[in-house]
Amino acid sequence: MLDAKHNVLYVGKASDLKKRVASYFQRTQASPKTAALMQLVRNVEVTVTNTEAEALLLEYNLIKKHRPRYNVTLRDDKSYPYIYVSTNHRFPRLQFHRGARKGKGRYFGPYPSTGAVRQTLNDLQKLFMVRQCQDSFFRNRSRPCLQYQIKRCTGPCVGLISQQQYAADIAAAIDFLDGRNQAVVAAFVARMEAAAAEQEYEQAARFRDQVARLKEVEARQLVSRATCKDLDVLGFASNGAMHVVTVLFIRNGAVLGSHDHHPRLAGEIDPARILNGFVAQYYLGRDVPAEIILNAQIEDAGLLQQELSARVGHKVAIRHRVRGDRQRWLTMAQTNAEQGLNQLVASNATLQRQFAALATALRAEDDGIQRLECFDVSHTAGEATVASCVVFTSAGPLKSDYRRFNLTLADAGDDYAALAEALRRRYVRVKKGEVPLPDVLFVDGGKGQLSAAMSVLEELELGWLRVVAVAKGRARKAGAEQLFVPGRSTPLALAADSPALLLVQQLRDEAHRFAISGHRQRRAKARTTSRLEEIPGLGPKKRRELLRQFGGLQGVIGAGIDDLVKVRGIGRSLAESIYNELHQ
Repeated sequence: MLDAKHNVLYVGKASDLKKRVASYFQRTQASPKTAALMQLVRNVEVTVTNTEAEALLLEYNLIKKHRPRYNVTLRDDKSYPYIYVSTNHRFPRLQFHRGARKGKGRYFGPYPSTGAVRQTLNDLQKLFMVRQCQDSFFRNRSRPCLQYQIKRCTGPCVGLISQQQYAADIAAAIDFLDGRNQAVVAAFVARMEAAAAEQEYEQAARFRDQVARLKEVEARQLVSRATCKDLDVLGFASNGAMHVVTVLFIRNGAVLGSHDHHPRLAGEIDPARILNGFVAQYYLGRDVPAEIILNAQIEDAGLLQQELSARVGHKVAIRHRVRGDRQRWLTMAQTNAEQGLNQLVASNATLQRQFAALATALRAEDDGIQRLECFDVSHTAGEATVASCVVFTSAGPLKSDYRRFNLTLADAGDDYAALAEALRRRYVRVKKGEVPLPDVLFVDGGKGQLSAAMSVLEELELGWLRVVAVAKGRARKAGAEQLFVPGRSTPLALAADSPALLLVQQLRDEAHRFAISGHRQRRAKARTTSRLEEIPGLGPKKRRELLRQFGGLQGVIGAGIDDLVKVRGIGRSLAESIYNELHQ
């Protein structure tokens, strides 16, 4: 369904198209959502598919692409982290992994958070003493590192453990990740007894300690009494305006944690329909466990089971009537969803108060304030200058609208010029209508930054925009910030506990974090990349020969064209290119 400007308002599917579409054109609508939708609809487009499964996939792809206002859509579509075991290596390592799972080896997860993965890796390192170092670090060791000294690794890099013994440790770690804890304990007990029989008492003591640690970790994991498949348990809570779906992750009978999602939709209040839209959007684009447990029956359960099973290659069951451990987990997920909803309501109320207080402080009550932008600049003595733009709305940070600007300035370290360049690049797009205009523009700094910002806005005929410069103040402590606004010689003073000032601090700190993280990434990339790599026609062998002949990059820079030509494989035209590139 499309509006007058051809924007997609709603995407749906139906096996009986006539009946489904006609239901939207009744004189009296059953739900306020449908009534509001039909006030905006100006056109309906139809695509016919061969099967219901094809219709389900098409609906999913169109919702992901257009994010219609009247569909259930997810703000948070991040990939979850995994633990990766590089089983193809002679001495496999355990590592944190996020992203495409294309490498050869075993992947375990997904885990609900980075912290859950780090905690599990820490437990595995204590239990099995297998390496977690990078392959490049592993290959170049001549003596064991600190991890060996603190008994977190058995030193395979320098041959302190045989490949066969290490393979047994890796197999035990994999069994542990697969949930076969009893098999791991039995294997360690057998190895302990064998070591003791051969009078290798240090090895036997090591296995004894590993069994004790394993018991401790097992107790923390809340392992179910019965063997259990991997499953997700979904709890749902709503107050009519806000909705929370909590996904509780159960892997091999252990509760790994949970994650809250906040479906975005307009006017829909039916829990079953919200859950139906969430399950389709959430699981059609990711790995699916063997079982999904809900607190209500959903319309497309059968179709989703069929399609998900076909996509992941194993049977997927979607259930809502459960008992025993599953009912206990469902109650836990429901409790978490209700708690998440309470936190969301409290957070939203706090933000509303902060925005209202800011509007009062800036005397903008009549116009209202709904969108804020803040700019900051980060560099190290002019190197790798990066400017950030972060966006807050009354619903919180709008990270999809965050932007970074990589700047190359004539005068390195000129913060005013850097800020002006970033603002110019951003607000040229605002002027063209490509980016929404903020109600207030904040810049990190004092009167100088304010003047630079106003110059750019005047140049773009946006001088009427509210601009505030946030200076740290003489004490440079939180609560002592000074706010400079155009046309006022003295800074605006707000109380340290003012809701408006707390919002400004959060906005400024987020802009600073986003700028400095971008600067560090750019600086690290520049420091690990040789200038020779940017020269066309100069491959790795020729670069290596150049550096060997002249003793490093400084020697190459000091060489003339005739000197460069003497290096094997370097012709005059390439020598001239190298010289010009290094001396421009």
